Amino acid sequence: MTNPDDAANAPDDDAQPRFALLGPGLTTGASDDDPSGIATYSQAGAQFGYGLAWTLVLSLPLMAAIQEISARIGRVSGHGIAGNLARYYRRPVLYAIVGLLCIANTINIGADLGAMGAALQLLIGGPAPVYVVLFGAASVLAEVFIQYARYEPALKWLTLTLFAYVATLFAVDVPWSELPGDVFLPSISYNTAYFTSIVAVFGTTISPYLFFWQAEEEVESTDGDPRRPPLATDPKWAVREFSRIRLDTVVGMVFSNVVALAILMTTAATLHVHGVTDIETSAQAAEALRPIAGPFAFVLFAAGIIGTGLLAVPVLAGSAAYAVGEAMGWPSGLARKPGEAKAFYGVVAFSTLIGVAMNFLEINPIKALFWSAVINGFVAVPVMVMMMLMTKRPEIMGELMLPKGLRLLGWLSTLVMLATVVGLIVTL
Repeated sequence: MTNPDDAANAPDDDAQPRFALLGPGLTTGASDDDPSGIATYSQAGAQFGYGLAWTLVLSLPLMAAIQEISARIGRVSGHGIAGNLARYYRRPVLYAIVGLLCIANTINIGADLGAMGAALQLLIGGPAPVYVVLFGAASVLAEVFIQYARYEPALKWLTLTLFAYVATLFAVDVPWSELPGDVFLPSISYNTAYFTSIVAVFGTTISPYLFFWQAEEEVESTDGDPRRPPLATDPKWAVREFSRIRLDTVVGMVFSNVVALAILMTTAATLHVHGVTDIETSAQAAEALRPIAGPFAFVLFAAGIIGTGLLAVPVLAGSAAYAVGEAMGWPSGLARKPGEAKAFYGVVAFSTLIGVAMNFLEINPIKALFWSAVINGFVAVPVMVMMMLMTKRPEIMGELMLPKGLRLLGWLSTLVMLATVVGLIVTL
């Protein structure tokens, strides 16, 4: 029987503005459009025009489903993806997945920082390497020394910078009549370049670090709050919490894919039409836009790279730290003070430092932008398989198993990712 005092102790979500209810899902979706993603969508638009627009329409329900599943795992169990792997699966599986995640995230961090430095150099001049160091240092200092309760709203407001890409789309000439045919009747090319781009688009849209981040942020937002225990131990608020998670996730993923589609369409309508088909970096895409689409589109595009990078780099470093921290059993979480989670914050600093260093070595992190998305596509498959297996375990989900429709979408998302990776391997 429900305790009459439960209503007084329940999370007061109904009294909050809708924007206040948006959190992990919104920031996760926005961080998906990081400089690596911008480079991927720019290259897809420049090389194939509107020919890959269908991938962003197809991926929307799939990424929304898998992100909701990751959030449910965190909110129900009270542990993130790595924490549940550590508790219920063999160590080699745990270490392999966490290791692959950290490698992919570190490459992504280095590439994103390089793109941010190049974008700021385009806007104001000066030395790009210095900007890389400053961006990396600012990201680490913010994550380590700013209270999470203040830092999380800052991440949320940074999502607004992505509207720059929607504005850019309306600053160029788009033949809107061509888009429906490319989306609903796409012409498939059976070659390596085409499948590489598909894997890259899906890899940057459905990325492993997003699963880890959203699950951990659900844990973070409830950790230590007696009103929000893990739902597996106190399932009476499950309907309300799952409704909040779905709203947050769907809004975040729709926002993410609208921005991604705007980037692809902008470069298709400008670079592809003018024969510029080889874009390796997001900053190169911005520079190429200047003589074709004008200075306004160039400034919006370049400024958006910096804004989304400021959002994405902390998410990348944080998700790696969460994964390693839970795998090793360390005290972890951005809500903890530095002295309480030294190893956790050490991973944040170390992964960002390696990302900065990549920009000073012969390794070219800028060229790694596109390929980091391909790597994410390969890494996503085993992570998604393990997540779907987790959702069938009563030790993790209690009585709150996935509804049939969400479970089917989760497995469909996993199979689509596997099919794109297999398609790339076959065409190599």
